[in-house]
Amino acid sequence: MARFFGSRNTRRTTMEPFDPTHRFVTSWLVSPYILFGIRAFMSLYAFTTLLVTIIYRCTHPSLGGCTESRASFSYFTVLTYWGLAFYYLISSIHTFTYITSSSSSSSSLLHTIFPRPLQTLHSLFYSTITTYPILVTIVFWALLSSPDTLSTPYSTWSNISQHGLNTYYAVFEILVPRTDPMPWIHLPFLILILALYLSLAYLTNATKGFYTYDFLDPGMQKSLVAAYVFGIALGICVIFAVVWALVWTRRWVTETKFGMRGVFVKGDDNNDGGIGRRGGGGGGGGDDGERMNGDDEERRRKRPDQEVGEVDSAV
Repeated sequence: MARFFGSRNTRRTTMEPFDPTHRFVTSWLVSPYILFGIRAFMSLYAFTTLLVTIIYRCTHPSLGGCTESRASFSYFTVLTYWGLAFYYLISSIHTFTYITSSSSSSSSLLHTIFPRPLQTLHSLFYSTITTYPILVTIVFWALLSSPDTLSTPYSTWSNISQHGLNTYYAVFEILVPRTDPMPWIHLPFLILILALYLSLAYLTNATKGFYTYDFLDPGMQKSLVAAYVFGIALGICVIFAVVWALVWTRRWVTETKFGMRGVFVKGDDNNDGGIGRRGGGGGGGGDDGERMNGDDEERRRKRPDQEVGEVDSAV
């Protein structure tokens, strides 16, 4: 559990700092200003899609009206899209506060205000939005889509936005920010969240009288329901492993192979010690940020920033 909430040195009375080089709010490719703009725009588009979908259904009884809009909150595909919208909103706020921070360390709210449990939950949130959307896209187009999925301009836009562009949202966060590979301890939590959704699906049937997905209906699928459930659980394990490998590869190629260690705002402590001014190439102008080209990150990882008292060696 100590690994999930942050590594602890049992021989020293310190806790390893969370995200010491601001990986969640910086990119190897674009400046923090551009990263903020992209995240804010993508959050706005996701919320617009969700709200327009709700309003459109409410104003079109043939699509189920407001009853169908309320029922949409029981669908995993819709819930994951809400998760994307909120993650991009929150991450854009953190990126903005990183840009505008007046402290010498140029830290965001994520690094200065959030307690360690919320910082850890933000890391887990990242794991969900880089894996669940890919699972949703695969399951939707393989099992749930029908000839009506792209039959009208509205349904085409709505389904592509929520069941196609959602994977683009995930891929952006996999490839563009400087995030580290997700901790493997996150995988059991991803499976647990899926199990909790399964409970919600059957609770919806008990209270509302319908199954959110036909493959969960034992009356139709009989014993195949178990196969679908375990298949999806196995699918998230495979997706997690693939995403982990992609993040690791991106970090190795950009940082180890090509020395593109990150673009930071001026005043960030990560720019100490032999850091050169970033040129005009890549994803931002010369004054937008600076690129780290040394081994400062390892030094910062080894430099604790918070005394936490004695810790039990068994933790």
